[in-house]
Amino acid sequence: MTTRRTWLIVNKASGSHDDALIGQIRNRLAAMEMTPERVLDCSNDDLPNAAAAAAAGLTHLVIHGGDGTLNGAITRLEAADGAPGWDGAILALPGGTANLLCHRLYPQCDPLAILHSLDAGELAPMRLDCVRGRNVTALAELVAGPGARWADVREEMREHNLGEVLSKSIDAAERSAAGPWVQVTEPSMGREDGYPGVRLVPGGGGLKVEGYGAEGIGEYLQQGLAILKRDFRDGPHDDLGPVASVTLRSIGGKPLPLMTDGERSTGAPEESFSLARLRVDLLGPRNG
Repeated sequence: MTTRRTWLIVNKASGSHDDALIGQIRNRLAAMEMTPERVLDCSNDDLPNAAAAAAAGLTHLVIHGGDGTLNGAITRLEAADGAPGWDGAILALPGGTANLLCHRLYPQCDPLAILHSLDAGELAPMRLDCVRGRNVTALAELVAGPGARWADVREEMREHNLGEVLSKSIDAAERSAAGPWVQVTEPSMGREDGYPGVRLVPGGGGLKVEGYGAEGIGEYLQQGLAILKRDFRDGPHDDLGPVASVTLRSIGGKPLPLMTDGERSTGAPEESFSLARLRVDLLGPRNG
């Protein structure tokens, strides 16, 4: 059998971290002759880039975590422009609140079921489409505008803090109404007065663009219900696109709030995003 040199990355700081589950994952990997040579905690340890993974002779990197953890570890493994890449493969295992990337990759979003599929030979290396911006790469979704503050609500849900969920849901709704709202330009789409949140999703040969509005209390209640069900994407929105690339502009020239795979950041008043191909292999269904 070909040697499988494997490292495992976990996030012990996450409220979803479960030592017993990590033990099961390690046992399953060992049974497949993929015993992790190292277990790294992304909250404390330096994670490998492409050069470090290649130098260590790794064939596989297994990452257990939420969308933010997966994004940070996976994008770090992308080869820099003009530099040699790493020819190993990443196995993403769900361990967060939404697990959007793993839902995108696998028919069953369960870490042990995914390991069973790997053992059965049902997974193969693949290059995933992503959303690429000036300073960000989204593997599952990017949300721009004050609606990006819903990321704070997701964080409190992860910590099971219902009081903070309510407080930050109200804050997110108020700030979403106050702005600065976001216009979709180049190509021009959607409402001229913009949206509190514009969501970009890769796949299907383009970027799916969704505009989330909240004009009245009825829509806020729908958004709130969706949040409490742990998926604001069920809220009312306009379906726009698909497009190969798009420019988003913050009305009033204020910095553009961003939520990239669940993690908050701030962009320039105008940012452009395009569909791109990830420069590292993930393991996904052979017929996916």
